[in-house]
Amino acid sequence: MPVDDRGGRAYNDNRFHLERRDPHVVIACPAGIPQARTDLRPAVTVLSGFWPSATFAVARALLADDPTLLLVRHDLTDVRHGTVRRIVRDQTGVIEDEAITLAHGCVSCTLREDVLPTLARLARTRPGRDLMLMLPEVVEPEAVAVACAYCLLDGVPVTDLVRFDSYVTVVDAEHLLDGLGSTDDLVTLGIEAAEEDDRALADVISRQIEYADTVLLWGESPDGAYETGQLAVLLHRMAPWAVHVSAATQRRVDVTALRGQLRHTHRHRPETPGVLARGIEGYPLGVHAPLPDSGVVSAVFRARRPFHPTRLHDVLETVTGEALRSRGHLWLASQPQTAVAWEFAGGGLSLGTLGRWLVDLPPEHWIEASEQRRLAADLDWDPYYGDRSNHLVFIGLDLDPVEIHRLLAGCLLTDTELADGELEWRAYPDPFAGCFPIGDDHDPAGRQPEIAGQRPESGGQRPELESTPEGTEPQ
Repeated sequence: MPVDDRGGRAYNDNRFHLERRDPHVVIACPAGIPQARTDLRPAVTVLSGFWPSATFAVARALLADDPTLLLVRHDLTDVRHGTVRRIVRDQTGVIEDEAITLAHGCVSCTLREDVLPTLARLARTRPGRDLMLMLPEVVEPEAVAVACAYCLLDGVPVTDLVRFDSYVTVVDAEHLLDGLGSTDDLVTLGIEAAEEDDRALADVISRQIEYADTVLLWGESPDGAYETGQLAVLLHRMAPWAVHVSAATQRRVDVTALRGQLRHTHRHRPETPGVLARGIEGYPLGVHAPLPDSGVVSAVFRARRPFHPTRLHDVLETVTGEALRSRGHLWLASQPQTAVAWEFAGGGLSLGTLGRWLVDLPPEHWIEASEQRRLAADLDWDPYYGDRSNHLVFIGLDLDPVEIHRLLAGCLLTDTELADGELEWRAYPDPFAGCFPIGDDHDPAGRQPEIAGQRPESGGQRPELESTPEGTEPQ
C-alpha cells in the first residue's frame, strides 16, 4: 500500500479513494459518488458580551456539556501597563493561568501576540479538542475577525490551524436597555482598553451585537414578560442577519440544547463586511418595520440624490434624538467623491469616510473593490450618479418613522439644485469640510473596513456631534 510524502495513505483502485490532506481529509466513498470532506481543524466558538457574568455563565454551561472543550480567556485589567492574564480551563478546572508581557499595551497587540498564538498552540498540542474563546467585555468580535484575516503565525494563517465556527454575542436581558441608552464612555467607566480608547459604552454593545452571527439573550427582564419580548424584538432589529437564541436563567438551562444552538453551526462567514460597509457592499443593512412591535420601530431611509451639507447638519440632533441605534452611509453634495459612514449610539453621532464611490474611480481600479461590491454597484447603477446613494437605518422605541423620513427628505437637493451640477455643489458652505479626507489614492468605498474598537476614521478630524439622549424584510 503506497504512502505519500505527507504521511497520509493513498488507496487507488476502481472503487475507493482516500487521500490525507491538511487540514482536511477526503472520506473514502465508492467511485462515481462525490467525495465528502471532513474538516480536521478544531472548531472555535467566539463568545463576546459586555456583561461578563452572563458571558461566563454561557461558557460554564458549554463546558459542563463537553469534557473535551477548552475555554480560553484573557483578563485585560492591566493591559495599559503592558500585561494581560491568560486563563485556559476545561470542565475539570484551570489548565493554564499565566501573566503575559506585551510589547504595547493594547487590544490589537493582545490578539496578535497571545490570543491567536494560544489558539494555534492548543490546536497543535491538544488535538481533537474544540476551543471556546471568551473575549473581554470591551473587545469587539470584529477585531478578532480582522486579526485572523491579516495575521500570520510562522508564515501560516491562523485559519489553516483552527476553524472559526461562530461568533456568539451574549446579551444580559437585565442591563441591555441601560447599556444602549448610556452616554458614558469607556474612559469615564475606567475600563478603556488603551490610552486613546475613546469609544462609548453604547458603541461597544451595539457593535458586539451587530457583528455576531448568533445573538443569545440571557435571562429575562426584571420588568416582566412583555419587556423581555421587547428586548428580543430589539435585538432582531439590530442584527436581522443573525440567528437569535433565548435562555431564561430562572429555569434550568438545557446545556445539550444550548450546545446545539451555539456550537458547530458553521454560521461564521469571514467575507461578510463590517456593519457600516454592509450597504455599499450589497448586504442588508437593516429592516424597514415602521409599525411598532412591542414598541420597537426600525426605519430605513434610502435616496438616490445627495444631501445638502448645511441642511443635513442642521437636523442631526433632531433626527437622531429618539434613536437607540442608527447606522449606514450617505452622499454629501459638497463631497460627491466620498462615501460617508454614519454611526449613532449612546447619544453621540460619528461620521467618517468609507473611501471613494466606484463612479469616482478610473475603471482599472474597480478590481480593487470586492466582487460583491462591484456586483452590488452593477445591480443598482444610476446612469447619472453611478453607485452613489444614501442608506440609513434608525432603530429605537416608539420612533416616528414618518418624521424621520420628512426631516431627511428635506435635506436632499431639490430638482433645481440637482440641475446645477457638481461644480456648484462643491461650492456649497460645508460644515463637514475637511472631515473626510481621502487623499489622491484610489481606494474604493468598502475597501477600508472600520476597525472594530474604533469609531470611523476621518483623518484625525472626526466630528463628535452630541445630541441629548432622549412584517419586515432586510434592506
